[in-house]
Amino acid sequence: MTFIEFKKQLLDAEISLPKFSKLIKVSEKNLQAYKKKGDVPNAIAVIAVCFASMHKAGLDYRHIVDELELTAKTKVGAGFSKKKKD
Repeated sequence: MTFIEFKKQLLDAEISLPKFSKLIKVSEKNLQAYKKKGDVPNAIAVIAVCFASMHKAGLDYRHIVDELELTAKTKVGAGFSKKKKD
């Protein structure tokens, strides 16, 4: 799915990109990066299409996703340490 098609699906779902990113706990910066690439990953495309379809059917996808209690992934590894340097 192209980034433009992705954005159309978000419009159909009546959700903005910032709200979408907060709902699925993915950085908005990461989602914006797909604009340069031209395409969005399959998983993100499926989520957007499902949200649009659920919205058209009158289902509250926001409530359903909130119940999943998703957590944002944190970066781990070299260069991402939060330890204070002496």
